[in-house]
Amino acid sequence: MSVPQPHLLLVGSYAAAEQPGIHAFWLDPASGALAHADAFAGVASPSFLAISPAGTTVLAASETSAGDGSPGGVAALRLRREPLALTPLGQQRSGGDWPCHICISADGCWALVSNYGSGTVGVLPILSDGSLGPLRDLAHHEGRSVNDERQAGPHTHAAIFDQSGRFVIVADLGLDQLVIYRFEHGAGQLTSHGLALARRGAGPRHMAFHPGGRLLYVANELDSTVSVYDYDPAEGRLDERQAVTTLPKGAPDNQVADIHLDAAGRRLYVSNRGHNSLAVFSIDAYGQLTLSTIAPSGGGWPRSFALTPDGRFALVANQLSGDLVVLPLGAGAEAVGAPVARASVPSAACVIIAG
Repeated sequence: MSVPQPHLLLVGSYAAAEQPGIHAFWLDPASGALAHADAFAGVASPSFLAISPAGTTVLAASETSAGDGSPGGVAALRLRREPLALTPLGQQRSGGDWPCHICISADGCWALVSNYGSGTVGVLPILSDGSLGPLRDLAHHEGRSVNDERQAGPHTHAAIFDQSGRFVIVADLGLDQLVIYRFEHGAGQLTSHGLALARRGAGPRHMAFHPGGRLLYVANELDSTVSVYDYDPAEGRLDERQAVTTLPKGAPDNQVADIHLDAAGRRLYVSNRGHNSLAVFSIDAYGQLTLSTIAPSGGGWPRSFALTPDGRFALVANQLSGDLVVLPLGAGAEAVGAPVARASVPSAACVIIAG
């Protein structure tokens, strides 16, 4: 019987460029044990990571701003698994301040970067050697919503492709909107197509498509809810049909962060920062959500998490407690168990499975 190969995990963080900001670990897929592999410096505040479909290029959002003397950027790094190495391939400007999310197209040719501080979405080409070309297009949002502290202007928080690659959906926390663009793959151009209004004050942050491509689940940061949208891939249209809370009654102040579905599309997970938990929902045959449980995240301020491909573990990057935690996943009331492994990562912000 062949022995399962360990998963390579990469964890981004808020670190100065001269400090190790990207940390690598090996995860035992059977036990959930973690083994530290290496740490890499050279990128300022690499708070969000994305890996190319081929698994050979890692993109890191450098979450900085012009006001601090360094406009936001995206760094490209070549990944080698054996022996492990991350080789810098250069950096390009992201087209705004505080880039916080990157999405790579299915063909590995384009990267979308969401600039939270500026309310913009940049399109960068990924070249044949894995490096990035300069910005090919930049979409600007305008307006505000009802929360004077958090929604005084646009704040793009994530941009993702639909399954066809014809449309891009942008979650704008500041506008309470999901903005829809047509995407021209040959030129790397975004063309305004439409929008879906979120509830006022919801603050859409991150999104996840159901495997069927006709349902979109949106994590709303400001009101701690998840919204379910019907998606028409032919027309590029979204219609909200359900919204559910991620918190128990009497919960403290909270900000929803990350969202992921299991591979089968039967369970949805959302991280709560403040309540410091994972909310777990079952998904019925029609895509409707029912809360299954809300379990501790194993640390403080779970900003990001990932699910192993076999669905056995959730890997949680807890920012304020500064750690990466491995939580076993089960069924029913035991949907999330107590931590089976923990590793220190100062100001952990993002975790991805890189292989």
